[in-house]
Formats: sequence, C-alpha cells, structure tokens
Amino acid sequence: MTARNLIESKGFELALTVLVIANAIVLGLETSPSLVAQWGHVLKILDQALLAIFVAELVLKLTVYRGRFFQSGWNIFDFVVIIVALVPASGPLTVLRALRVIRVLRLVSIIPSLRRVVGAMIASLPGMGSIILLLLLVFYVGAVMSTKLFQATEPAAFGTLDRSLYTLFQLMTLDGWSGEIVKPVLQDHPYAMLFFLPFILFTAFVALNLFIGVIVGAMQSEAEAAAQSEARAQVAHTDAHELISEITSLRAEIADLRKVISGRGLPH
Repeated sequence: MTARNLIESKGFELALTVLVIANAIVLGLETSPSLVAQWGHVLKILDQALLAIFVAELVLKLTVYRGRFFQSGWNIFDFVVIIVALVPASGPLTVLRALRVIRVLRLVSIIPSLRRVVGAMIASLPGMGSIILLLLLVFYVGAVMSTKLFQATEPAAFGTLDRSLYTLFQLMTLDGWSGEIVKPVLQDHPYAMLFFLPFILFTAFVALNLFIGVIVGAMQSEAEAAAQSEARAQVAHTDAHELISEITSLRAEIADLRKVISGRGLPH
C-alpha cells in the first residue's frame, strides 16, 4: 500500500478519529488538580505522544501532497492547529496552553458529515449577513426610541444609547425581560408594552427563525451537492466498468477472429 492510499483509507481516518478523541479526554483530565497531582506526568507523556503522532501525520501528508496540501481549507486548518500546539507555552505565551484544546476541533476536518455541516454554515453567511443588517437597523431604531421614551424614569436601563442597546439585547435573549426590564418601566409607562412586545416578537422569534431557515436551506443545498457528486462518481464508476467489459469482449472477439483467419491459412 502506498503512502497516499494509506492516508486516504477508512482505517487511517478511523484511527485518527480515535486519537483525536483520546487527546480530548487527556486535555479534559488535565483540568482536574487532583488527577494532575497524581497522574500529571502520565498525562503529559500521553499528550506529547499524541502530539508527535499528529505531527508525523502532518509531515506524511505534506510529503504526499506537497503543494496541493494547501489547496484544501481543511488541510490548512489542521496545519494551523498543529503549529499552535508546537509553540512553546511559557512566559508571555502561557495563554497558548489553553489553545491546545482546539486540537479537538480536528474532528470537524476528519468526519465528512461534520465537514458538510460547517460548509453549510459558511455557505449561509451571505444570507445571514442580510438578517444581521436588518437586526442592527431594528436595534438602532429601538434604542433611539426607548432612550427618548424611558430615559427620564429608567436611566439605569435606558439612560444612554449604549445602555438602551444593551437592555434591548437582554430583551432579545429573554434574560429577565419581565421582572428586570418591562415591569419597572410599566409602572411609569402603562403603554410601554406596545413597544416591548413587537420588539421581543421580532428579535427573539422572527429573526431566530430567519437564521434557522437560512442555515437549513444551506445545509439542504450542501446535502444535494454531495448527493449529486456521489451520483456522478457512481455513474463514472459504472461507465468505466462497462467500458472495461466491452474492451474485454472486443479482445475476445478479435482473438476468435484471428483463430478463424489462422485456420483458413490467410495471412494475418
């Protein structure tokens, strides 16, 4: 088996998945002070051994694919993750020790179904951008209105434009929206619900469903594209098989024809 066949095989992919999961477990165990005190040296050895395997895998892929390695965004992602893990985490770079856990995200680049989900999310960004722009407009209009309406009676929540924006964001998340925001305002502004209710309905429910609709549509398109690609590959495989069969049959007929010609004593 060649090196390329090895790294593209299902067994290699499965082994790599198991190693990434094992690395995630090791990194999780390192967050326990009691386990680190008792098994810290073992966990460190396991982490370094797994990192060495990932580096060897990266070198193998670079050797096989060479310049083509960086034509894949997932390969670039794996490369960056490994390079970050190799940076010495000492002194001002101590924060990089926490970034070692991003190695777990390599599962996204290994498992095809996860790759499709991430691809669908990236494909949905243009549509999500339009929704975000609409939300920003609604938030700005709502912040200006609420500041002018409730500034005098609720300065802590609506005293300035930035405070109003923060309060409206809290309303959108439905975090304490009734007891902390709406009820105190209603004491001085009985009709304030005419402002709060439409804002909550639009930002918390309508906009959320718009986001979900865009992502679901992108995922459906991604799944259809993957199905079409598999269908084309299957058709190509079938055509190649039929062509080989026809060539084999043609060779057999030519061989029979030669035997007939030779039997009649005619020149080849």
